[in-house]
Amino acid sequence: MIPNDFRVEPASWEADLADLRAVRNEVFVLEQAVPEDEEWDEHDARSCHVIARDPDGRPIGTGRLTPLNASGRMAVLRDWRGRGVGAAILRSLLERARELHLPAVELHAQVHAVAFYARAGFVEFGEEYDECGIRHRSMRLQLAPPEGRPAVAVPAEADEGETWLTTSRAEAQAAILGVIGGARRELAVMTRDLDAELFEHDDVLEALKRLAVSTPNVRIRFLVLEPTRASGEAHRLIALAQRLTSVFAFRAPVEEIDRHYPGAFITNDRGGWYERALASRYDGEGASRARARSAQLLARFDEVWERSEPATDMRRLEI
Repeated sequence: MIPNDFRVEPASWEADLADLRAVRNEVFVLEQAVPEDEEWDEHDARSCHVIARDPDGRPIGTGRLTPLNASGRMAVLRDWRGRGVGAAILRSLLERARELHLPAVELHAQVHAVAFYARAGFVEFGEEYDECGIRHRSMRLQLAPPEGRPAVAVPAEADEGETWLTTSRAEAQAAILGVIGGARRELAVMTRDLDAELFEHDDVLEALKRLAVSTPNVRIRFLVLEPTRASGEAHRLIALAQRLTSVFAFRAPVEEIDRHYPGAFITNDRGGWYERALASRYDGEGASRARARSAQLLARFDEVWERSEPATDMRRLEI
């Protein structure tokens, strides 16, 4: 008999990819005959994932919360169904949604699972529809604050502000300036090699300097995936950071999965973010006030930051 004890924990799309794929392939592709090219989509790399594991650490269930505030891709291996795994996964996703202060979560429920989601408080809306050959209903849950916490008052302007969609260097620079200018005390930047074509721009350097000296306890962190390409006397950002060593911090990932992250992003402590899915291109998107996505990017940044090391290749900073 399979034991009932299991655990549900956050998962990284990069680090836990094989386990996430194993469960979803077994349930959706093999069992439910969902076409494989429809199972994996552009939201996966940008979603918050959770994974359920058995006592031996083997994956038995998955779920995700997408940047569109939608729960989905919930799957539990056949032998573990009816043991509370799905409910635990859903609770974990909703806890994460509350931490991000999301007003509501939506999902596309297979019709046989409508009752399961209804027990968690989800309400149906709209007509039935076909998705990957399976009948679905849309459902929505309005979220309350986490237990023991007061409701978070979001300023009226939190739903306003600028949005950015970039295809050129000038547009990318403008978006970066928007995120820097919107920061209060914190800025986090994931970059491959300090992106000289963006961060050496006079206006960007001046904006970073203004933030650095604007108030006490400012923290500007850079995760540099290829520090050897970014080091040296030439990069003016390094020269600026050398003068403000109490504000700037640089680390380099050491794990292969982190070093091969394909994109680049910048996020601040007031809900501003700008992301390029491919660091080699200027195509990107962002917003000056979009706290949910900003929090997702910061969580990913902090996860990599904790397992990274000081960027010793950037000799001029002596870190």
